[in-house]
Amino acid sequence: MADGVKARNSRLNKRKHARKIRGGVSHGHGRIGKHRKGGCRGGRGNAGGQHHHRTLFDKYHPGYFGKVGMRQFHKKLHLKYRPIINIDKLWSLVPEEDKKICDQSFNENFPNSQRQKRKAAVVNVLASGYFKVCGNGMPPKYPMIVKARYFTKRAEEKIKRAGGACILTA
Repeated sequence: MADGVKARNSRLNKRKHARKIRGGVSHGHGRIGKHRKGGCRGGRGNAGGQHHHRTLFDKYHPGYFGKVGMRQFHKKLHLKYRPIINIDKLWSLVPEEDKKICDQSFNENFPNSQRQKRKAAVVNVLASGYFKVCGNGMPPKYPMIVKARYFTKRAEEKIKRAGGACILTA
């Protein structure tokens, strides 16, 4: 019962407000043409960014208008697509079974009977979605044959120093 009374009273209060304003022309929203549409705020959205709202745009959004640099017609983005991987992450691309073989063949702690013929791990970087091998980080512990499209000088030096080889692929 009390809930119904509350709801009724709130509706009455809204009506009461409207009743009080009757005859007041603008109902508390200023003079003609102010409340609705974009006129009350100097235009909608980014209107006037180079005119009456220029100070705001210059202060809070410098460089919003205009162009920079030269145009390049028929830009081919795929020519510059060159995801990289550093040397220290190469070992993570080697399959687990190859890692075990490398451990057995190159680790001095294994007895000769358990050692297999020395095999270098082969890493195809392209298959993992990388194009370029960079030389950041520690070189691999074991010799590796790395296949990639691009190598930096440092990466190539480090791989060869560890006894591996760099093979360029298309």
